[in-house]
Amino acid sequence: MNKILTIEQAIKEGENIRRKGKTIVLVGGCFDILHIGHITFLEKAKAAGDTLFVFLESDESIKKLKGENRPINNQENRAKILAALTPVDYVILLPTHLKDLDYEQMIIQIKPAIIATTQGDVRRKNKERQAALINCRIIEVTNYIRDQSTTRLVKLLGKEL
Repeated sequence: MNKILTIEQAIKEGENIRRKGKTIVLVGGCFDILHIGHITFLEKAKAAGDTLFVFLESDESIKKLKGENRPINNQENRAKILAALTPVDYVILLPTHLKDLDYEQMIIQIKPAIIATTQGDVRRKNKERQAALINCRIIEVTNYIRDQSTTRLVKLLGKEL
């Protein structure tokens, strides 16, 4: 079973999962260099439902968000790493140049029962709007872990090099 899906494949798999009466939990992010914050987040998100879908941002989106030297790992490698994790059922490769409307369309088509976030998620309002479109719940599964971030790790490694 391939755990790395395109949007079209994820929509079909979502239909199969819902037909079986199972719930889909959706999370999203960069997941560039995995750390304990990511693992905790994914484990708790998975515990909230039956199937965990992970929206994985494109390299270009991360570069725009995080800066010219990011991501450290390309989308294909990040997807393979995520797919190897026990809590992750499916990784959905997001294309470049997505707008809020594109995310909304994907949410409408995949129809998760739950969108899981971290406390203080800067995109919370967008996720609330998306959840309202399909009447799904938003839950905070973890607190933000202050000293755990890929950006922090990159800075620490830069000082060591």
